[in-house]
Amino acid sequence: MNIYKHEFKMKINSVITWSIAVTAIILLYMSFFGPLAQDADILNQTMDGMPEEFLMAFGLNGVDMATVLGFLGLTFTFVQVCIAIQASNYGFSLVSVEETDMTADFLLAKPISRRKILTSKLLAAITALTITNVVVWVATFMAVSLFRDGRPYDQQALLMLLATIFLFQLFFLTVGLVISLLLKRLRNVTAFTMALVFGLYILNAFGGMLGEDTIELITPFKHFDPNYILGNAQYDIPLILISVVIILVSVVASYRLYTKRNIQTAT
Repeated sequence: MNIYKHEFKMKINSVITWSIAVTAIILLYMSFFGPLAQDADILNQTMDGMPEEFLMAFGLNGVDMATVLGFLGLTFTFVQVCIAIQASNYGFSLVSVEETDMTADFLLAKPISRRKILTSKLLAAITALTITNVVVWVATFMAVSLFRDGRPYDQQALLMLLATIFLFQLFFLTVGLVISLLLKRLRNVTAFTMALVFGLYILNAFGGMLGEDTIELITPFKHFDPNYILGNAQYDIPLILISVVIILVSVVASYRLYTKRNIQTAT
């Protein structure tokens, strides 16, 4: 458990930073709902006049900006980007940091198996992500309560959206981890994190613009589309199952790769 505690302590500052960031985004963007909702008809007409491809790229087709959940769907896309960056960063750096800093000797010298080391590291990362998850839940309900301007909303749909955060985080955490283990050495975690997150986000946008259904199979931004969940109060189960399979495959592959990995040390 010492490894778990050490790993978690290393992530505390990051958790605080990301928690503040997502809270600020949610409260800031949702604070615009009241003023914009008063002219929602004009806003909706403006959106109706935009190219369908543009609206599909940002998941805005069929969205009613006069409703608090319609506005939240747009806001939550930015939140997803933030939590994806955080989770990816944890995944890419989970085991690569010791190799990059040449401190793996200390860790591997302990009388503990590599499986237990990786498990402790994963649990620490999941704990950190769970804290951010809880913060997003609290901030979202706070923002909706403060800024919905007395308008009703479907609480079940909101709960369904928030319930997807954990799987969304796990996707980027585990995919980042397995990619880092497939590489001989990962020198720049930030570059790989940005490439993964924004690469999948752009694929989702261009998939919507081009009408390519096959691209939906790749990106979790489509699997957990906020506007679809909030608008229909249901999940696209086949797409979510793809994310679950990718998570499971990534975890199994990560354990196999880590236990057989020739880890570089300072000696």
